Amino acid sequence: MTEAAQRRPGGRSARVRAAVHRAVAELVAAEPAEPLTIPVVAARAGVHPTTVYRRWGSVAQLLADVATSRFSGDVVVPDTGALDADLERWMGDVATDLADPDVLALMRATIGSGPEGGCACAADRHEQLAAIIGRERARGGAVPDVERAVDMLLGPLYYRAVFSNQPASGDWARGLVGALLASRDADPAPAA
Repeated sequence: MTEAAQRRPGGRSARVRAAVHRAVAELVAAEPAEPLTIPVVAARAGVHPTTVYRRWGSVAQLLADVATSRFSGDVVVPDTGALDADLERWMGDVATDLADPDVLALMRATIGSGPEGGCACAADRHEQLAAIIGRERARGGAVPDVERAVDMLLGPLYYRAVFSNQPASGDWARGLVGALLASRDADPAPAA
């Protein structure tokens, strides 16, 4: 096997993807002097625009890929042994992540790029929340419905982070957990 073939798995394709992702992150974090376009991203990444078009096809698809990559696995799902503590720690971590101006700029750009944008920014969070609830269910604990938890925890947190100028502090986010668990205790939703 040639030296070039041995380097291929992490070769040019991986370097191009990393350079393009870095360029997108830098461009959306900067005050936008011009609209985000594939030629602008390509120039910043040091690649030909055709390379970017061939791999991603559109700015919306590119932003969705960058967001999916950025929001996958960056927040650890805690396992304290108690649903309330797990949710409170996780919500505090998600709120901290969403308070980062660069993260917020990427989210706003991705959401504004098309219908898939919101999914790219939140899919991993939904999976994490489902894992926390599933783990508690496996322990035999009373759990809220995952969809209800998404609506009561992530809905307000993402709304505040993306659409308002009010900070979503860790304390505020952890308070949402109390409201979710109180509603579960008052009127339990069917388990999913």
